[in-house]
Amino acid sequence: MRPATRNAMLLLASFCLLALAAAFAFSAYQAAAFERNNPNRGERIDIGGYRMNSVYMPRSEGADLPAIVFIHGASANLLDPMIAFGDKLKGRADLLFLDRPGFGFSDRGGPQNAYPDGQADAIAALMRKRGIDRAIIVSHSFGGAIAASFALNYKEMVAGLLFLSPATHPWPGGIEWYYDAARLPVLGWLFSTLVAPPVGLAAINKATQVVFAPNPRPDDYIERTSAYLALRPHAFRNNAVDIANLLDYVKRVSPRYREIKAPTVIITGDADRIVFPEIHSRQLHADIAGSKLLRVHNLGHKPDYIVTDLAIAAIESLAAKSRDLDGLARQAEAQIIVED
Repeated sequence: MRPATRNAMLLLASFCLLALAAAFAFSAYQAAAFERNNPNRGERIDIGGYRMNSVYMPRSEGADLPAIVFIHGASANLLDPMIAFGDKLKGRADLLFLDRPGFGFSDRGGPQNAYPDGQADAIAALMRKRGIDRAIIVSHSFGGAIAASFALNYKEMVAGLLFLSPATHPWPGGIEWYYDAARLPVLGWLFSTLVAPPVGLAAINKATQVVFAPNPRPDDYIERTSAYLALRPHAFRNNAVDIANLLDYVKRVSPRYREIKAPTVIITGDADRIVFPEIHSRQLHADIAGSKLLRVHNLGHKPDYIVTDLAIAAIESLAAKSRDLDGLARQAEAQIIVED
């Protein structure tokens, strides 16, 4: 090789290394900025070798509901359900909002936490640490698979189940390409570190609007829920791994949903294009004997924000507080279809 050619190759290699180092530095800076601008509002508690983050709101003297535990969906953290429900339910029950393993400010823990049953184990351990023996479990989207696993494995800890646009059953097709890319052993780490933060920043506004569609997304939703935390490389990759594992998991576990005996309400929208209700909510309703399915006209993937009062009425019905969900549907002038 000629000296000039060798020098040119060395120069090119040096430039590539510098560019890569700069990209890593930017990613590290951006991840630190996400955390600095979205500080933890919870408490990290050791549950056996790793820490789970959560916010606990204790019941007031006049509380009228059993404890309620909230499980957030994909690409989210505990602030997502807390912003939706916290103020409206504060004082009425012991409320536990948690970051799932590897999300928000919770540690990932062991490899078992890449699956819904492992995360259900983590939530049960956290509940015990928080002094909650039994609760109504409220879940959204991906959290539905975790709630169903929790109901199967911790029957005695479930007072009721509220599924909001759940992802619980096998679906046709695969997953988005970037989830496959992010979960790869080495390249996935590089992708999550170098690509996810800058691209995610550019896409997060549109992506969150799509999740709410056709309903309007609150203008301050991204800031109030600290949605930027999902763009940190480790959180992005954990989310990708969870989603990549879900299909095979629900193929294996969903036949057991018929074992669930807890009082159950499922709320879904007929305009949900993120998790298709005909595949998930309707089959879950068929699987769980005695469950009630509420299909809301023109509702997208976020019933926790768009029909919050209906979700709270469902919680009250699960607590046997005699809220008539059929009556609510009639008052809504057929905008809600109730299926027993």
